[in-house]
Amino acid sequence: MAHLQPPTDSDDWIALCRSPLPTGAALEWATVAGCGGVVVFAGTVRDHADGREGVTALEYEAYEGPAGDRLRALAAEARRRWSDVGRIALLHRVGRLAVTETAVVVVVSAPHRDAAFDAARWCIDTLKATAPIWKKEEWLDGSSWGTRATPVADMFSEAVSPRRRSA
Repeated sequence: MAHLQPPTDSDDWIALCRSPLPTGAALEWATVAGCGGVVVFAGTVRDHADGREGVTALEYEAYEGPAGDRLRALAAEARRRWSDVGRIALLHRVGRLAVTETAVVVVVSAPHRDAAFDAARWCIDTLKATAPIWKKEEWLDGSSWGTRATPVADMFSEAVSPRRRSA
């Protein structure tokens, strides 16, 4: 598990951890002089799932080595697709999370908002589709490993192609 301090030697902050995610610190770290657009996405645990009310918690598990490798590959691919991106933070929590706790944070900075929005959207969509991270839903009467669990996809498949205007 990674320690949740922003890097001092990289423009990519990649972490899987058990502790609360530092959304504000990620925003602050990604805000740099050359980037006028900073997009923050924070995915939180909600109290329902598809067709199920009363969700009380989620438990995330990750295949740590490959998950970290995938997050680094996502950042590299985002930089290839949007060459002017400044900083990228991809932070994911594992373990048991209560309703309203933050499970994932994606922050992307770029000189202009279009690239920041497009890259951030691609990062979260592709992370959810391709990273070996799974969630177990808990509700009042039981639990299961997600109502829409899917196999891990290839990062370059059509299923995770970007919704992109121009870079």
